[in-house]
Amino acid sequence: MPPSPASPVLILGGARSGKSRHAETLARHSGAAVTLIATAEAGDAEMRLRIERHRAERPAAWRTVEEPLALAATLAREAAPGRTLIVDCLTLWLTNLLAGAEHLPPGGEADALPRFVSERAALLETLPRLPGHIVLIANETGLGLVPATALGRLFRDEAGRLNQAVAALCPQVVFVAAGLPLVLKG
Repeated sequence: MPPSPASPVLILGGARSGKSRHAETLARHSGAAVTLIATAEAGDAEMRLRIERHRAERPAAWRTVEEPLALAATLAREAAPGRTLIVDCLTLWLTNLLAGAEHLPPGGEADALPRFVSERAALLETLPRLPGHIVLIANETGLGLVPATALGRLFRDEAGRLNQAVAALCPQVVFVAAGLPLVLKG
C-alpha cells in the first residue's frame, strides 16, 4: 500500500503516463474524503467525451468541483483536515489562464496578462497554508520538441516555471512514466 501523501504533493509526467491514476491511488490510501478539482473545460465534442469518461471512472463517493480559473480560491474553500484534494490538472489551468496570450506582441511575456499574474501568485501564496492532503497533477512539457509557434513556446516556458515554483513548495514530488512513480523529492 502506498504511503499517505505528504501535503502538498506534485505529480509530474507526460501525457497518458499514469499521473492521474497515481494521484487517485494516493487519495484512496489517504483514508480521507476526496474532492477532485477539475480544471478542464469542454471546448469541443472530443473533450466533452473525455470529461464524461473521467467522471464515470471516479469513485461515486468523491466530490468533483469544476474550476478552470480561480484555483487558489477553490483550494482555500475546499481544503480541510481529513480531506484529500486532487487538482487535475495544473497544466490545463495554465492553458486557461493564458487565454489571450496569442494577442501579445512578439516577445511578449505572460506577465502582461493580469489574470495569469494574479491567479499564479494566489496559488503559490495559498498552497503552503492549506490543511489536509493536496495532490497536484501537472504535465512535464519540457521533455518534448521545441514548439513551432511563439504561443507554444510561451506555454512551454510558463508550464516549466509553474512546475518549478510548485515543486519548490511541495515536500513530495513524483515523476510518473509508463505508470511507474519515481520519487524526485520527499
